[in-house]
Amino acid sequence: MPKTRVLIVDDSVVVRRLLADCVASDPELEVVGTAPNGKIALTKITHVNPDIVTLDIEMREMDGLATLTAIRKTHPKLPVIVFSTSTERGRGAIVDALALGANDCVTKPANVESVTAAIQRIRDDLVPKIKRLCCKAAETISRPVVRNSAVIRCKSAIDVVAIGVSTGGPNALAEMLPMLAANFPVPVLIVQHMPMLFTRPLADRISTLSTLRAREGEQGARLRPGEAWVAPGGFHMEVEQAEDCVRLRIHDAPRENSCRPAVDVLFRSVAKVFGDSALAVVLTGMGQDGLVGCRWIREAGGQVIVQDEASSVVWGMPGAVSNAGLAEKVLPLRDIAEEINQRVLAGNASRPILKAS
Repeated sequence: MPKTRVLIVDDSVVVRRLLADCVASDPELEVVGTAPNGKIALTKITHVNPDIVTLDIEMREMDGLATLTAIRKTHPKLPVIVFSTSTERGRGAIVDALALGANDCVTKPANVESVTAAIQRIRDDLVPKIKRLCCKAAETISRPVVRNSAVIRCKSAIDVVAIGVSTGGPNALAEMLPMLAANFPVPVLIVQHMPMLFTRPLADRISTLSTLRAREGEQGARLRPGEAWVAPGGFHMEVEQAEDCVRLRIHDAPRENSCRPAVDVLFRSVAKVFGDSALAVVLTGMGQDGLVGCRWIREAGGQVIVQDEASSVVWGMPGAVSNAGLAEKVLPLRDIAEEINQRVLAGNASRPILKAS
């Protein structure tokens, strides 16, 4: 098998060398070039034809956002992983980059004890994402028979929409959520695999782009119609029944599917609290987080729809749910919001909202 060709773009000589050493040490990868700024990177993309680009954001000459914008004009399908700092400014810029079409993000190692520790962090966090983004075919072993019914059979009114998403998620959410109906009548819960401190800027962006009032999940927060809650990076988010309402529970229990927050954790709690009034949506992402949770939701009588392979950056999470026969519909991203609208609005004309099972 040919090696995956990686172009490294960063204005720090030390970081370029560190990344190059980490990438080159993996037998499946090779570094085909490095660039200290966006202008040089754009030229090298043409000459070295990389399979993937790692891109710093804060560069002195043509920064990462401008570079990414240019890449998407000429190479719309070229995978790009943002590799940048976790400062407050850097976090906002990374969320902007994801909205512009970056496929994923990894934060630069900070507060590590040694170069060896920094190298190990890169090997653990960055290298697997490079491999997965360049091996989409490995995510789909078998193709399910998709039975998309033209008729929506609402066995129960929908009281909550729970969304699980990973690689390519911020861009998918930015496209889908603005298409939800105005005055959306139920709360929306989102688990996006993202590092700590990045989920609040993501929630802010959702609020800006859509009619939903989006916030990062908070312990004890009460679920209300038309509000979206994004699971905070580094913590699981669940729902629990209180005396007169449904509230969020935020905790740092062990990772599931190597993730915290994990989609399965949220979906299990949604199945317990909402039962057949839950709608689960699984969008683009690597791995299979959400598979077990979708099984819980279907067994409780809830509904599940997933994004299709063609419109997914990685068809791992939605593909796993589809291949298990748990998805009622498998749809392109452009059609998912309308499907949600139909399912939610069809049964909510006369039923009280947030009546938990």
